Amino acid sequence: MKSIIVSMFVAAGLMVAGSAMAGDFNTGPCKACHAVGKDVVGPDWKTVATAYGDAKTLAGVFKSGFKVEDRKVAASNAKWKGQAATMTTMFNSNIKGHEDDAAAALFAAVAAGKI
Repeated sequence: MKSIIVSMFVAAGLMVAGSAMAGDFNTGPCKACHAVGKDVVGPDWKTVATAYGDAKTLAGVFKSGFKVEDRKVAASNAKWKGQAATMTTMFNSNIKGHEDDAAAALFAAVAAGKI
């Protein structure tokens, strides 16, 4: 638990550098746990993008309440299922109410290699 908290604080310090935007949503907070090309606290964003295929599908999962069983990566991988509570907290504080913009920004960031 301590290493997760430390990782989140370190990553939070890196969030200032180049975040993708879609509408009013900034991917900066997502960078505390996700990156392109490597797993951090959460899975590599390319893994997530591949699992959902497009922003509309991911936005649908967000809009349906972001239930763990609907999360394609967490539902199929015990490591990420164990991190589901952390992502639920981030969802409630950063994504909820911005589902379409968040999904669009995350896919755009992956395409640009910026998250």
